[in-house]
Amino acid sequence: MRGQRQTSGNLALEQSNVIVIEAAQRPETQKLRVAAYCRVSSDSSDQMNSFAAQMNYYTMLISGKANWALVDLYADAGISGTSAEKRPDFQRLLSDCRKGRIDKVLVKSISRFARNTMDCLKTIRELKAIGVGVCFEEQNIDTSNMTGELLTAAFSAIAQKESESISQNIRWSYQRRMESGTFLPPSVPFGYRIETHEIVVNEEQADTIRRIFRNYLAGQSMDKIVSLLNRENPSGEKRKWNISAISYILTNERYTGDSLWQKTYATDTLPTRQVRNHGEREQYFAEATHAPIIEKEIFQAVQELKKERVEKYGARTQRQGSPLQQKIFCGECGSRFRKKICRGVAYWACLGHDKDRQSCLVQQIPETEIQAAFLRLYHKLRLHGEPVLKQMISNLQSVQERRMLWSLEIVELNKRISDISDQDRTLASLNKLGLVDPDIFIAQSNQLAQQLRAAKQEKEKVLGSENDDTLSKTLELMETLETMPEFLSKFDGDVFASLVDKILVDSGSTIRFQLINGLKLRETIERSAR
Repeated sequence: MRGQRQTSGNLALEQSNVIVIEAAQRPETQKLRVAAYCRVSSDSSDQMNSFAAQMNYYTMLISGKANWALVDLYADAGISGTSAEKRPDFQRLLSDCRKGRIDKVLVKSISRFARNTMDCLKTIRELKAIGVGVCFEEQNIDTSNMTGELLTAAFSAIAQKESESISQNIRWSYQRRMESGTFLPPSVPFGYRIETHEIVVNEEQADTIRRIFRNYLAGQSMDKIVSLLNRENPSGEKRKWNISAISYILTNERYTGDSLWQKTYATDTLPTRQVRNHGEREQYFAEATHAPIIEKEIFQAVQELKKERVEKYGARTQRQGSPLQQKIFCGECGSRFRKKICRGVAYWACLGHDKDRQSCLVQQIPETEIQAAFLRLYHKLRLHGEPVLKQMISNLQSVQERRMLWSLEIVELNKRISDISDQDRTLASLNKLGLVDPDIFIAQSNQLAQQLRAAKQEKEKVLGSENDDTLSKTLELMETLETMPEFLSKFDGDVFASLVDKILVDSGSTIRFQLINGLKLRETIERSAR
């Protein structure tokens, strides 16, 4: 009987009415905030037409729902779907979801959303945790439902297998063409260009290539060649030359008209990475695949001279000085170090100390000890540097994103993009009701599309112009390290110049190497070697 108390010993039970409070329904006036994500995997004209069709479809679909409000259309065109980091608008979509601006995301299919199972599930779980559902139209899956995530796991696994299969087919096709000598690489080195499926010589750039080979054979160091090219800019391009680029050109067989294919290869697992081929894959050498820029006799003479200089000077000739020239500074007084020879031994000494030993106490250091310290640093970077640099990149990207979020110019551009999108939606609604002449609708729609495209391009330009130089140099440093040998038996001037910006000598026993990205790493001098 309801309301009747029953007692049994020390235990008292009471039955009472239970009032069930139903879950709150979304108010009729509050619309579901819906966004759509579109992606095509190529930038060809056919795919771009598909891309435009998706944009138009989702605009009409969302605008046509009375209880839906279109937040934005997020789209990445001509970008591979195997890695989320390479899709800027996908990252913008996630950012807006985290800020609470979106309730539901529409996507045509799982393959458009992600082709990597781990990334797909991670993203869906994160969005689901903050109340954002993802609706995949082709698979009829809505992650707001309890079973959505399990189905998504299955479909994303299928999508990943499809992507891996496509990658394997492409690699197989590349390999067959390499074996037959008909392979056309997706990119060509400086001095060439691809024209109507053929590699042709870019004569303006080819003159620079010939000059590099000629100057090197004439006795100029790579440092000297870099300085001349950066000062004179002979090819008319705003490119920054460095020693790594010169060394690459001097050893690239393609300038003789021959091709060595598969110097690097893509890893089998997604997302794929390009890694240096150290014998893990077959390489293919083909003669006369394109017109030469350098005669083979000249190319061979450069290889012999380069080898001779490595044996004699430890990787490069410095007729103007050693690889350490202009790179060593005193950490105490700030003076530059100069090289001097004492009893046949090379030393580096602080100019401030030489002028006044009382004002600067930093003494000279044997060159061999500086080189040995660099070798120790290099081995540490090769063994343990990757996680440190990855964390540094992650931190820099976070700082950059926070800065961009509060940039007045970016805020203003976002507002302009939003206003244009509002006008486009209003125009679409009026056209749907038959209140706009078809010719006027097409003209104004095209005009708004042009304005939207221009605003987005301006936003990309602003984002690119404010790109952190430290971030780009850290990424460059990681890529450079990946291409370098795992072990150096002796000091290599080219490797040193590619990694180190300058050296700061704090004392006779401690020096700091400042890498090209500004990171400073300390090393001790082994006194026993002195």
